[in-house]
Amino acid sequence: MKPKDFNIQVDETKLFQIKEQKIKYMRERTTAFRNIKLATKTKTVVPVLTYKCFDDYDELLVGFSTRLGGVSKGYLGSMNLSFTRGDADDLVMQNHRLFADAVGYDYTKLVFSDQVHETNIRIVTKEDAGKGIVKERDFSGIDGLVTDVCDLPLMTFYADCVPLFFYDPQKHVIATAHSGWRGTVAKIGTKMVETMHDVYGSKPEDIICAIGPSICRDCYEVSEDVAQEFQNVYSEQELVSMLVDKGNGKYQLDLHQACYTNFLHAGILASNISMPDICTCCNPDMFFSHRASGGKRGNLGAVIMLKKENDQE
Repeated sequence: MKPKDFNIQVDETKLFQIKEQKIKYMRERTTAFRNIKLATKTKTVVPVLTYKCFDDYDELLVGFSTRLGGVSKGYLGSMNLSFTRGDADDLVMQNHRLFADAVGYDYTKLVFSDQVHETNIRIVTKEDAGKGIVKERDFSGIDGLVTDVCDLPLMTFYADCVPLFFYDPQKHVIATAHSGWRGTVAKIGTKMVETMHDVYGSKPEDIICAIGPSICRDCYEVSEDVAQEFQNVYSEQELVSMLVDKGNGKYQLDLHQACYTNFLHAGILASNISMPDICTCCNPDMFFSHRASGGKRGNLGAVIMLKKENDQE
């Protein structure tokens, strides 16, 4: 007897909604999954995390990836956006096509950072379009990108480190920065605000900032030498909410609070700073996490772009 073909079809959108309900949140939502699209070729959902603090700016495009919706395999599965994690180049390129289509930008114009946990910032021009993805980069050692050029998406990469987003709606300047513990204690967030002021005339009080999904204090244990770096930079009062001494030579470090403090030092208004609501390490099924995976992971991508005037809704 021939077995029956029941032709069972899975509703990928509902499946993602079930996964979303399992996310552990640290605080009231500051992000949202929007523009959930079913990719035409793969028939899977490509989730895009957006930031509520940027909702009022139609001229701005911002997105953060998850590990879902791509074509990479194994521990790189499935939305690995990095060419440096041992993945096949063609799979990474397909992931970029899928994610770009879900967010709404041209992936061939992406400008990649070249992260080395320092505070170097590149002023991105239209000549940089495609560098890192379809053109060879002619720069290196860059953890921050800033521009006022429209239709030029900037991308930085993560798997527990802190994504920083910046937007000045007065001067129409955007930026993104990768802030690991070294970049945080060296105050890359503050330096980005200073760069926006020096190059574009941005006023700190006009800049909107978001701190993206990254490792939380409860998950981030560091050694005494790392703690000492922060103790050398921040005041005792600031360290109260940033560093917890466990009494055994180990500390729990709150990079989110440190980045928030750096923004305040730069003159950003507290009301213009959006704190993260998701820890990547607490949610390894949804996000790549270096610490949760023991280093066997892909990379998430943070993208920001100014839309062309005729592309604004």
